[in-house]
Amino acid sequence: MTEANDDAVVTEVDGNVLLITLNRPKARNAINSAMVAGLLAAVARLEEEPGLRVGVLAGNGPTFCAGMDLKEFAATGVPTGLFDFLSRGSTKPLIAAVEGHVLGGGLELALTCDLITAGEDATFGIPEAKVGLLAAGGALIRLPRRIPPAVAMELALTGQAISAADAHGYGLVNRVAPSGGALAAAKALAAAISVNAPLSLIASKAIIVEGQGRSEAEGWEIQRAHVPAVFKSGDAREGARAFKEKRRPEWSGR
Repeated sequence: MTEANDDAVVTEVDGNVLLITLNRPKARNAINSAMVAGLLAAVARLEEEPGLRVGVLAGNGPTFCAGMDLKEFAATGVPTGLFDFLSRGSTKPLIAAVEGHVLGGGLELALTCDLITAGEDATFGIPEAKVGLLAAGGALIRLPRRIPPAVAMELALTGQAISAADAHGYGLVNRVAPSGGALAAAKALAAAISVNAPLSLIASKAIIVEGQGRSEAEGWEIQRAHVPAVFKSGDAREGARAFKEKRRPEWSGR
């Protein structure tokens, strides 16, 4: 069942997966205040409902997101809450399913996610320098961590875009699908994730994210903080029992 958080964002629950759809196709899903409010509400729901384990972020129409709504930006500035969403994302896994032009703020939305699937015709870029702006929503921080820094520098300084094939080759995109197939690929990836233990997913994501750019010794310290909650959980005992009994585990998230 599809439920409207706001006209600009709609959500749909599919088992343990929350599908979050950017819903401004006539504006190529450009980011405005209504969309930001809808994204914040959707992620809050993903975080708060224990039955939801993975989020998939997609766009309605042929374009995932063309970036900031420049008309609204010129009138009122950056939408309230945008940087909160871009900087925090979700503690649960998020997958971006992208098609068409994934530019500027649109790419930064995708970079807020942990995994990206893309239609083969998708293009990725941060053209802000061409309009006197700056990719201040995380791209200049996250891109050099996910692709070679020299490539990130070229994207930022030229404003030119790269193809889905190149983005996959650089490690930015996890899976490339036929044009129009990014959402199906994301759903398949979400299904493979959502069968696993909720606490394990959250902790694994946190350790990888928090450990980026740290030394191995620092990584062990980061991991140490997350181990007790997982290893002492009821789900850890359930996983062992299910393995012994040769059945599918029934996770409680506790």
